[in-house]
Amino acid sequence: MLALHGWPQHHWAYRDLLADPPPGLRIIAPDLPGYGWSGPAPHKWAKEDVVSDLVALMDALGLEHVLLVGHDWGGYIGHLLALRVPERIDGYLALNIAHPWVSTKTLAPHLWRFLLYQPFVASIGVPLQRRTRYLERVVFGAAAPEIDRETARVYADAFRDPMVARTARDTYRTFLLREVREGARTPERRRSTVPTRVLFAQKDLAIHPSLAAAETARADDYTLELVDGGHFILDEQPELVRAKLIELVNEVPAR
Repeated sequence: MLALHGWPQHHWAYRDLLADPPPGLRIIAPDLPGYGWSGPAPHKWAKEDVVSDLVALMDALGLEHVLLVGHDWGGYIGHLLALRVPERIDGYLALNIAHPWVSTKTLAPHLWRFLLYQPFVASIGVPLQRRTRYLERVVFGAAAPEIDRETARVYADAFRDPMVARTARDTYRTFLLREVREGARTPERRRSTVPTRVLFAQKDLAIHPSLAAAETARADDYTLELVDGGHFILDEQPELVRAKLIELVNEVPAR
């Protein structure tokens, strides 16, 4: 199983699964390019470029096909990976992330959520993450009070590294200045054939559950389950995520 993290996190978001993987599963949780302990990203973090990196990783590791789990940006990239190489993805569990078929009309009422933080990370993200306690006090402290201080510190400390801080800035800068415009001009038309299960904690302050609605997904087999809790579902409800992964393993045909 390939496990993809989001911002402002790294592979440690999957620590519970890595320490005690479900029976029969080998968990591979890479730090995405430029995040955590990975080397610098060879691009400005266009999401399709990250998909290309992951395909190359699968090739290098000899992974002909995988199960997939992704949270936040890792979740969005997981959707794109399933669209790029559906024949190599047996099943996908997406956690608290919008799907790639969201229309401008659907997104409009929820833009204010993105404006609370994305323009700041995209513009002054390097000093903001390196020299202030923005991540601990705002992203985790105010928006995710269920996350304890030590856990928040482990994540935030990685973003003191200038390379990691620049990667996060580029993630949002490329999204706001390029990908939003491209998405409005040429909406995603590919249809997903990968069995996709979405687990969404509905007290998420960053992303509204309607942006992951099954009714607007261009997918053959897509379900959305709403549960209690906040955005950082891997930290808040690791046992629930584990249970849903086991369900996915049991649901998809073995290869």
